Formats: sequence, structure tokens, C-alpha cells
Amino acid sequence: MTPFPSVEWFDTIREIFNAEDSFRGGGGGTCNASVGFKIGTRAFLTTFEGFECSNAKEVNEAELAQADFYLDMSPLQWHEMLQNIKTHGHADLHHTLNTLDLDGEGISRSVHGDQYREDLFFRYNQTFQYFFDASARIDTRFA
Repeated sequence: MTPFPSVEWFDTIREIFNAEDSFRGGGGGTCNASVGFKIGTRAFLTTFEGFECSNAKEVNEAELAQADFYLDMSPLQWHEMLQNIKTHGHADLHHTLNTLDLDGEGISRSVHGDQYREDLFFRYNQTFQYFFDASARIDTRFA
């Protein structure tokens, strides 16, 4: 089982996402964005280039400023979303990134106030959804 959150988990998902042609149609095709993920006290930074996610690394919270935007959810929210994806093979309508962002206070954040960079979440939302939907293909152990 692959532990979440961890670089190992993000790298495993990257490999699946990068190898699957069916994930390449979302977000208008190619995607170029630096995306952060905040999971409780831990943070990760990924880079999407073209049709692939080229890297993932753990960063400290201050380094999230390098991201165009980051997604911020509690560990329980991440767990619920990923369990839903595992159960259904993809997120149901109540657990997509878009729905989670629209509900409540939203999950998409930035530290720089650059609306062009922040808009990349909405522009490439389906690409990021496909990325997380790839997690249905692995067994995740939640830390």
C-alpha cells in the first residue's frame, strides 16, 4: 500500500497519469502549471508540463508560494475524496475538485494574488481531476 500523503504516493499517481492516454483530453489538452497541495501540516508541489506531471516534491508551507495555486483540505477531506475515487473509479459529482472548491470556502488558494496564475485551477481543472482519479488504480494507506 502506498502511504498518503507522501512523495511516493504522488510519484505513483504521476506514473499512472503520465502513461494513460485517456487522461490527455481534459483541460483543453496540454497543461502548464505549478500546483501545490496542502494536507494538514504537510505540503507538496507538482509541475504539470504538456500532457504530463513532471515532478512531485515535499515542500514547507512557505514554499507553496512557488505554486500558481494550491489546494488546501484537511486530511479528513483528502481521505474522503480519495476513498470516493477508489470506490467509484473516479470522483462522483460530490467529490470532484470543482465541487469541493465551490462548496463552502473553497479549496483553491494562492499566496501571491496573481489572478492569471490562480485561474489555472479553473482552466485545467479536468486535468487535475484526472490526476487524482488515477489514484483509483492503487491501494492507498492513509497516515
